[in-house]
Amino acid sequence: WSDFVLAKEYKVPSIKEVEKHIVEKGHLPTIPSEKEVVEKGVDMLEMAKLQMQKIEELTLYIIEQNKKIEALETKVEKLEKK
Repeated sequence: WSDFVLAKEYKVPSIKEVEKHIVEKGHLPTIPSEKEVVEKGVDMLEMAKLQMQKIEELTLYIIEQNKKIEALETKVEKLEKK
C-alpha cells in the first residue's frame, strides 16, 4: 500500500517539483497521462494505490503548511504585542 509515503526516509516532492512536472508533462508525477490511459487502459487497483499515495502526500503538504501558518501566527502575535 502507500504507507511508504509516511516513512521518515520518504522524500515528498516539493510543490515546485510537482508544478514543474505538471507544466512539462500535463499530469501529476506517477499518475498516467490521459493518453496512456486511453492507449493502455488502467488497472483500477494500481490507480487506487497511486491515488492513495497522492492523498498521503497531500496530507503531508497540509501538515507542513499548518506548521508554517502556526509559526507565522506566533510571529504576528509577538509583533502585535510590541
